[in-house]
Amino acid sequence: MAVPASAQTPGITSRMMCTDAMALVKRQGAVVLDTGQATHRFVRDRSFCEITEIADLQFVPTRDNPECPIGYRCREPGYGDWDWQ
Repeated sequence: MAVPASAQTPGITSRMMCTDAMALVKRQGAVVLDTGQATHRFVRDRSFCEITEIADLQFVPTRDNPECPIGYRCREPGYGDWDWQ
C-alpha cells in the first residue's frame, strides 16, 4: 500500500540528483522536500495549487546542480504580480 506524500518523511534535495528530484515532483504531482534551508511543498503544475494561488518556478540545490529547476511552489499573488497596464 502506498503512503501519501504528505505522510512521508520529506526527502532532502541535496542528496538527490537533479533529474531524480524533478522526476519525483513530476510523478507525485505534489511532494514535500527539504532543501537544506527549509522544507517546502513542490508541485508539478498549477493544478495542484488552490484556486486563488499562482505557481512560481523554483530552483533548489541538488547533489549535481546548485540551481535545479525542481518544479513549482504555490503562493498567493501579490500586488506586483498583476499587469495593471
